[in-house]
This record gives sequence, structure tokens and C-alpha cells, in this order.
Amino acid sequence: MDSVLLPSLKMHYQDEYAFDKPSDPQDWRDEKRGLNVSFGSTERAYFRTEVPVKQASLSWDATGWKGERLNAQVLVWSPDTLEQVRFQLSELTGPGGKKIGAGQFGLNMVRYVLGNYPYGDKNAVCGNTPFQDGFLMPDRFEDFDRFDVPGNSIRPVWLTLDIPATATPGVYKGKITINSTKESKTLDVSIRVQNQLLPEATKWSYRLDLWQNPWTVAWLNKLKPWSEEHKMLLKKHLKLYADAGGKYITTYGVHSPWNDNSYMIEGGMIEWTKTRAGAWQFDYTIFDTYVELAMEAGVDKAITLYTAVPWGDRFRYKDQATGNYVYENWAPNSDVYSKNWNVFLTDFKKHLQQKGWLQKMFIGINESEMKHTLAAINVIKKHSADWKITYAGNWHKELDNLLDDYSFLYGNEPTAAELKQRAARGVYSTFYVCCNPAKPNNFVFSPPVEGRWISWYSAAFGYDGFLRWAYDAWPEDPSRDARFGSWPSGDCYMIYPGAVSCVRYEKMREGIADFEKIRIVREKASRSQDPQVKQLLKSFDEHLVVFTKEKEFDEAKITGDVDKGRELLEKLSDKL
Repeated sequence: MDSVLLPSLKMHYQDEYAFDKPSDPQDWRDEKRGLNVSFGSTERAYFRTEVPVKQASLSWDATGWKGERLNAQVLVWSPDTLEQVRFQLSELTGPGGKKIGAGQFGLNMVRYVLGNYPYGDKNAVCGNTPFQDGFLMPDRFEDFDRFDVPGNSIRPVWLTLDIPATATPGVYKGKITINSTKESKTLDVSIRVQNQLLPEATKWSYRLDLWQNPWTVAWLNKLKPWSEEHKMLLKKHLKLYADAGGKYITTYGVHSPWNDNSYMIEGGMIEWTKTRAGAWQFDYTIFDTYVELAMEAGVDKAITLYTAVPWGDRFRYKDQATGNYVYENWAPNSDVYSKNWNVFLTDFKKHLQQKGWLQKMFIGINESEMKHTLAAINVIKKHSADWKITYAGNWHKELDNLLDDYSFLYGNEPTAAELKQRAARGVYSTFYVCCNPAKPNNFVFSPPVEGRWISWYSAAFGYDGFLRWAYDAWPEDPSRDARFGSWPSGDCYMIYPGAVSCVRYEKMREGIADFEKIRIVREKASRSQDPQVKQLLKSFDEHLVVFTKEKEFDEAKITGDVDKGRELLEKLSDKL
């Protein structure tokens, strides 16, 4: 990860409406007074002071699998101030009087946070962003009982429906009633449940790797790290990750591996101590605690230990004789590195075997120069053939056969043929985005559809999943201000404190669910002898190719590509 300039002084927050996108006053003068409501698209953002739609859509018609989560966005707006806006959800009634209870719905206000680029910006870069620039972007979810809407503004509300895995296939209908102190409006809901089952998220094949930093949870909540209160919050925090299909547990074998570039640095989970006699001792208490918490939450497929090559080759250990921490630089191609890491790897392997975790473990290396990467891999491979290595960075042919798990930066990837060769060897390949490229990405100013598009690209190109730094590397006040020094806003975190989801996270999850549906449908269709199924599968595979050729990331075009893919997937699902 690149270093970042962090602001040294606490931000002075201006009025929360100071950075609104300008709107045309005539639009509001022409708008009908009183309570206005409509369904909107979940693929785009709606800004606080714009009239959101010209023609209201009063019905939500959607199709989904048993076990799938469907998302909708309800817009509430008015030229007048609206008071005490409340939502009332009815149960859905389906075939033979079967019900989907109102408890399967979720409702959240979409709160606006400050970002440092305008919506859809194509020039976002690492390192040169003026921190003082600010634009309000709709992203963070907030539970509510009721809310007010100031005049000449809107409030987006995010609606989720978790279709029960036991639901009877068919069409279910219900209503949403929206009340203010003076008016009431009704929206219609019609959901068609297909006779296909989406497994629960912890059983998805997609390898989602969002790097976690549990110290941020303690820091932002002013808790003692690894106290019982901290661990209770971590359980909720990790459950949200598992609910999106998170597979990798992020752990740290060294202290502050990334050049101290976070508001709260990643602490070492394994304490290295040099005894008075000059021997090494290793304390795995924090490592074990975090891994066990993650596995209890359902994140249990892989553990990554960062890192064999820390920033500046800097390693920290405790000197038993003085009680002081000592920092030393051990270059991976040095004798001291080889000697010390061989001792550590021997002890660590024994510990992992005792815990039953060795087969899940990956030693992580990230964006390091080639000579140090190769030297570290050589030390690890020579120590034991049991070690698996993961690397995040550009595609390098010389690393291909050395890595069990390789995540490529989007735009610096192998060819499709090279990726197939990796798949044939039974190793994992994913891709990632970070503070670049500008598109596609998961920034707070990225069109939401990009978060969904990412997993369609994974399916089209043949990847096993997606990686991102980070899940929770929060800035000073993330619930209001997503700006993080000189990086594009939202680059460093995908969820909010308190295990609060957001538009970006739900769109990413939606794309992952699409990936799983694609996998299941293609497996079933490949076994079918039905000519219609074969033709639909051919059309679907031909359409997937467009996701590998995208260059401009025009919002309307990629939305159309996703919509067409979903339509073909829906038709295939009906035929199987």
C-alpha cells in the first residue's frame, strides 16, 4: 500500500449541506407540493437537492431465487418540509395463500457522507487529492423509526427483501404505505420467486477477501483492544463480512506492515520476543483469539498472515532483557532474515498443526519489489512444501508457478489463457481494485452499479473472486466524512462503525450473489439436453464477453450490460 498524508488536525465540519450538488431551482418550483414517493434504481446515486425523477414509479416488480436478497430504493421528496415520515410494510401473499412475512424486509435511510471527488469522476488518483474538497454522496445506512425531509430535498430509503430458502415458488404481492403528518402514499410490491435455491453466503464459492484491521474497532469505540467489549463488537463486525461471503481472515505476523499509513495501524497479532539467552519466543494469543472469532462468525475458508515482506523490511520484537521494543530491518535476501524466519516458520507451523489450521493458512506478500518477493518466497518454500503463499500486485509471469493464491490489480492482469492455466493447476486467482483505477471501483462517488459489475467481470474473465484493502480502515469520523488523506474517499473502508452496511457494500454483495447464481446455472445448464437451454446458455456466454471488453465505464452502458445479463440468467433459471 502507498503511504498517505494524514491530516494532523481535527477536521472542522461545515454545515452538512454545504457541499450539495447544485440543482436547478426551477425543477423544485415545478414539482408537486406535499409528499412525493417513487421507487428508484439501486444502480445509481440520488443527490440530496435534486428532483430525483420526472415520472414516479409506484410499483416494484422483481424476480429472485429462494434464499436470495433483493434490493430496492424508495425515494421520498418534496418542495415542502415533510414531518415524521414513516414506512409500514405488509406481508407478501403468494400462491395458495403462502406468506413472506414483513420481518423479511429491511429498511434503512441512506445517509450522505463527504467524499473528495464528484460523482462518477474518471480522474480519481492516489496521492494528489486536495483534502479540503468535499461532495455529499449517498452511502451509509441508518436504521430509523421516522424521519423529516427538509423542503427542496430528498431522502433515499434502502429496502431489502430476504426471500426465505423455504419459500414456495410463485408470485407474492404486498404493499408499502408511507405516511407523513399530512399525507399517505402506497407503493405496490410484486416478487416472483423462482424454483432455484441460492445457498447461504457462508457456502458461496466466491473468494471475497476484504482486509480487516480489528484495532480500528477498538480505537473508534474507545475500547481497550481485545477486551470483552471489543470482542463483542468484533463478532458483529465479522458477521457482516461473513454475510457477504467473506472467506479470508486477515491476520498480522508483524507489527504495522504498511508504513504506518492508517489512522489506527495494524498491530502485530504474534508477539516476537528475544529472550535473555538470544532465543526466540512467540505468543499467539491475539492471533488465536481473532481467528476463532472470525471462524465462529462464518469466515473460515482461509487465513492470511501479513506479511513476509513488511514496508521497509521493518520488523519489531520485544527484548526480554530490557522490556523495550526493538525495530530492525531484515531484508528478505539477507542471512538474518532467513535465519529468523526459519525459526518463526518452524514454531508457527507447529502451532497451526495443533490448532488444525495449517491447510487454511496463506503467507501474504503485497506489492513488493520483485527481488525481495522472490527472496521471501524462496525462504518460505525451502522451509516446507506445506506453506501456501498469496500475493497481491501486478501480473508477473515469474511469480505464476510460485503462488497458490494470486490477486491481480485490475488492468495489470494475465491473459485469459494464462488464467485458465492457473485454474487447471488448482490454484486461486482473484483481482482487486484500490485507489486506482478510477473505474471500476467502490468509492463513495462511484456509481453503485460498478460494485455489482465487478463480480460480473469476475465471472466473465474466470476469476475465483475479489480482493480489497480495506474492510474497515476508517478515517477520523467515517460516519460523516469518508475522506482519507490523499486517497479517493471510500477506498479504505467498505462498511461503517457498528457493523453498519451501505450502498457500496450491498451492491458488491449483490454482484457476488449474481456470481453464485451464474455458477449454479451454468453447471445445471451444461448437463441439460434441452435445446432451448443450450441456446440460452450460448447467448448468456456470448453476452458475458462484453464484461471483459469494457473501457469507458459509461454508467448507462454498464447498467444495461448487467441488466441484460440478469435477464438471460432469469430465463435460464426458469428453464432449469
